[in-house]
Amino acid sequence: MGNLMGSWRYKEPSTVEECDSTWETDSESGEHQPGGEEEEEDSGISESMSPADAVRGAEQLDHGSPKVPHHTRFGDMMESSTRMKRSFYAAKDLYKYRHSYPNYKEPRHPNEYRNLRFYLNKIPLVPDGIYIEEILTKWRGDYEKLEHNHTYIQWLFPLREQGLNFYAQELTQDEIKEFQSTREAKRRFLLAYTIMLDFFGIKLLDKNGNVARAPNWQDRFQHLNESQHNYLRITRILKSLGELGFESFKLPLVHLLLEEALVEGTLPNMRHSALEYFVYTLRQHSQRRALLRFAQRHYQPPENFIWGPPKKKRIPASGSTGMKSGKNEVVERSVGKARSPREGRNNLERESDDMDDRKSGEWKTAKGSKLLQEGRGRVALEEYIETIPL
Repeated sequence: MGNLMGSWRYKEPSTVEECDSTWETDSESGEHQPGGEEEEEDSGISESMSPADAVRGAEQLDHGSPKVPHHTRFGDMMESSTRMKRSFYAAKDLYKYRHSYPNYKEPRHPNEYRNLRFYLNKIPLVPDGIYIEEILTKWRGDYEKLEHNHTYIQWLFPLREQGLNFYAQELTQDEIKEFQSTREAKRRFLLAYTIMLDFFGIKLLDKNGNVARAPNWQDRFQHLNESQHNYLRITRILKSLGELGFESFKLPLVHLLLEEALVEGTLPNMRHSALEYFVYTLRQHSQRRALLRFAQRHYQPPENFIWGPPKKKRIPASGSTGMKSGKNEVVERSVGKARSPREGRNNLERESDDMDDRKSGEWKTAKGSKLLQEGRGRVALEEYIETIPL
């Protein structure tokens, strides 16, 4: 891991509220973020948690535990609203991610970019000795292998933090820039993403990252609902999408998972992880708010929903605040009007032309890819991915 010397310059958040700026007003967020209310800006340096903290946190919190069934623990939490509270571990972990791991100093040199070299098929993943091309050509649809092999996920979806495969190396800022400018690496990354989506029962629809249920969704959702360790994988995938230039792909995936968990009832065991982790991988405040408002409308029992805005901020204090609230309501309505899971998700953007997010290009009307929906096999996927501007 990186050198954490000089940590005295960075004040660790000590509460969930300090970690979560989702519901801050413009003035509050502007004081903390140079980019203003919509973006939590990249600080350019990062900090990684220790392996012991990672394991301890994973055992403690919401992604499920091998010792206690997830539905049992969640049922216990639901017994009393006074026992429901936000996870500080989760909030701190996602705060560090959204702010690019403050105070982390990168130790490696450009010629040691192992993640990029892996995606260029120059080195295999360790310890298995498997090259990326073998994974892309032979692992699609091999659900047993994807389920029970626990060393590949850190290589397919690298982060600026240490995972449980200590042979995998963290990303660096320079490596991220090089990766994002390397078309072949990004093409293979998207293929790897579609392999994991298929494993979860989901298909990629278009170049904007919109997703829908795959033909195998029933069996795969049943498995996903019962295998909570895959929620850790989803969190990693979402983080990696943001690191490697596909931030806009997060919103459609998280919305689909929330809808399946809260509306369709196909992934009930996922709902706490989706709200505590998945939503907070999104860097834009407005996108997190839209997802949380959507979730709040469908969460049961409603009094146990703990991710909403503080009560003191719900009532506009002035005309300008009311106008800002109106903008957020546009996004909220667009979230609620997403198509059914069988038709595809995320018409979230349809009514958001007046939003500041328009400039980011992340709130575009969903347009399904006929090639991807009708094509089968890797050839069709590769032809489709070639059409995506990388």
